Amino acid sequence: MKKFLKIMIALIFIVVITFVCYEIYRIFVNSNIHENDNNLSKNQVIEEESISTDPIFNLNNYPKVDASLATQPLTTALIKNFTGEKEISEERLDYTNTHPGYIRLIDGEVDLIVVTEPSQEELEYAKSNNVELEVIPVVREGFVFYVNESNPVDNLSLEQIQDIYSGKITNWSEVGGNNEEIRAFQRPENSGSQTGMLSLVMKDKKLMAPPKEDLVDSMFAIINLVSDYDNGVNSIGYSYYYYATTMFETIDKSISDRIKLLSVNGIYPNNETIKKEEYPLETAYYIVIRKDEPENSNTRKLVDAMLSKRGQAVAEEVGYVGVK
Repeated sequence: MKKFLKIMIALIFIVVITFVCYEIYRIFVNSNIHENDNNLSKNQVIEEESISTDPIFNLNNYPKVDASLATQPLTTALIKNFTGEKEISEERLDYTNTHPGYIRLIDGEVDLIVVTEPSQEELEYAKSNNVELEVIPVVREGFVFYVNESNPVDNLSLEQIQDIYSGKITNWSEVGGNNEEIRAFQRPENSGSQTGMLSLVMKDKKLMAPPKEDLVDSMFAIINLVSDYDNGVNSIGYSYYYYATTMFETIDKSISDRIKLLSVNGIYPNNETIKKEEYPLETAYYIVIRKDEPENSNTRKLVDAMLSKRGQAVAEEVGYVGVK
């Protein structure tokens, strides 16, 4: 009897141990299966979110593009990414600038331009040639004002800027600065930054006529003048955020370090405030094409590519603020 009892106890012990081992094995296997499922799901998400780098154009079917000075790094990065070409010849790029770009588009010499908004004169030229323009935002931008680094003024209200450029405020002491006459540089009519100055800043207020020596041909020249210690301490200039920061630092960092951007209405321009549309002088760079461009043309395919996740990622890689 005792022997039988011992055998039964041993059998029960073996069954219990076997059951426990099986349950441990089952939990372990199921855990690995779920972990693998999770990893598979993560890999699927990563694969779905990954952006293709396969060429979608070649140099023969890529539309002819022109660009403003401040958008040339963007259009160059896009053609390299979309064609898979690491080097593009200057002859193939063939850039001019904002106003010549509009004229070339309207005259049918290029298929697409990436520029600031059209000026009234450019719109009238398009109308006189029976051309309707299609204007599409491609990256966000801010219109910025800057002064010499030694200027104690860090912020201006929009109204103060309007008063400076209408001639109502003429001395820095009127806006919290030193007792010095304000030298307010301007750009020529039909330049991208002058168009922005009129539409974004002055609006219905009259822009004063600048002295000849304060009318400057290029954005580079204004920044250079404002940064100069001998001639720029009392001056103010304007440009677009990307050009005045990212782009100009690659041109001449020693000059860009001698200017400072001003806050407007207490908001400092940077990628974050521009992306969140907090900065008050918010604008964009635009893709501009002719409205009669055929629906299935390579030009419209390029527009779609520029606005895609891939195109926007390229824009942000080279320092622009995407619209999506």
